[in-house]
Amino acid sequence: MPALLDLHAVRGRGQSLHVDPNGMEDIARHYIRDLVYGANDGILTTFAVVAGVTGGTLSAGTVLVVGLANLFADGLSMGVGNYLGIQAEESVRATAGLAEREARPARHGAATFVAFVAAGAVPLAPYLTPDISTNRFGWATAAALATLFGVGAARALVTTDRWWKTGLQMLSLGAVVAIVAYGTGWLVAELVV
Repeated sequence: MPALLDLHAVRGRGQSLHVDPNGMEDIARHYIRDLVYGANDGILTTFAVVAGVTGGTLSAGTVLVVGLANLFADGLSMGVGNYLGIQAEESVRATAGLAEREARPARHGAATFVAFVAAGAVPLAPYLTPDISTNRFGWATAAALATLFGVGAARALVTTDRWWKTGLQMLSLGAVVAIVAYGTGWLVAELVV
């Protein structure tokens, strides 16, 4: 109960509940939502572009142009959106006389952007690798699915969840999105081209 009393004690006094994380594990726990959100969306939206363009039977060059544009524009949009969302939430808390929870929303936005770009680059890697000239989409699919599992499993490093369970959860949900993306690209190409 003392934690609840402390929370009531800081309300309306302009104080902050924010505590800067110390050490790698603390930092990972503090930014876990941003990292998982950014990585998941980065992998899936970039893979959706790759799958949609491939399903539409467009060239590898088109995959790169659209994929890289998506990677940076959507990554920046996600980071800015996270920053603005946290800033808005903190403004609502201040209006309600509640203590601040997050003092550095820009860092959360940056974490989302970095995770998005790092993970989102994975499905594009086969299209940037000159040694892979055939079945680039197969390599992109395998890399995206492995990365989804890896990011999901990595969550277990800072939680009490089982690594295989979180890995399979992220992999299975991502696979559904990947199938829809490929099917949509294929269907649109059949109807339009």
